[in-house]
Amino acid sequence: MGYSHLYAPDVERDYTSPLLEDVLKDSLARINRELPKEAIDEALLKLHDLETGSLLEKNIRFMDYLQNGITVKFFANGVEDSQIVRLIDYKNVNNNTFYVVNQFTLIENAERRPDVILFINGLPLVVMELKTPVKDEVTAENAFNQIRNYMQDIPPLFYYNAICVISDLSTNKAGTITSGMDRFMEWKTKDGNYEETAYASFDTFYEGMFQKERLLDIIKNFILFSGTPTNRFKVLAGYHQYFAVKKRLRKLRLQHKLMVRAVYFGILKVRVNPYPWSSMLICYKKF
Repeated sequence: MGYSHLYAPDVERDYTSPLLEDVLKDSLARINRELPKEAIDEALLKLHDLETGSLLEKNIRFMDYLQNGITVKFFANGVEDSQIVRLIDYKNVNNNTFYVVNQFTLIENAERRPDVILFINGLPLVVMELKTPVKDEVTAENAFNQIRNYMQDIPPLFYYNAICVISDLSTNKAGTITSGMDRFMEWKTKDGNYEETAYASFDTFYEGMFQKERLLDIIKNFILFSGTPTNRFKVLAGYHQYFAVKKRLRKLRLQHKLMVRAVYFGILKVRVNPYPWSSMLICYKKF
């Protein structure tokens, strides 16, 4: 799928940082080439200091940065200026740096080494825990429990997390840092074809969800936080929601009714125009 591979022990790095620092700096400078160094430096400071709060609160702040950019203030020629530093180039997928990294050691409350991490522009956005079913009792649930342990032992990794993946090779599911085991979901199609969705193969899951352009779309438009101020939870769209939204948007554009972008989905049953939507709330924003 075009990801570059890094074997983490070969990379000189700070084992207390979950970021690929050099990749991150180079990526931000490349994506925001119109901005001065002072703006990039300010964005990096904000990324490294997500302020006080729980793991979830820091992740909420980071996801806002990831989806919308970081607003920074800096002085240029003696005048204060304000700009947005983008962490990802959502318009040009090839302007981003994608790495799949294994053996990435991180030290915080304990020393841990997740199986695989997908980094985009130096940010550890996808954590994958993969179990080999050498014994009957080893399942994807063991991978889920391992990720929960990581959240206790190396919480900084999950400040910067978008998606968590658990797998025992036969069962492959994706969720978020707040998802219970029952909320991790399979991705059962590569292209929106629902004819063979009874079982999600290993290839279907990874090729369906982690094609570069699709992954960026999911990160930008299909992850949100819901709930009350005292009980927030992070929601990742299922494959059926993702492709239903994309199909609906294509129809709207073809009909020249309005140009829209999906910016929100949820779990309510509503009716948009004359079309029924079950288990989904979609809000549209005019370009």
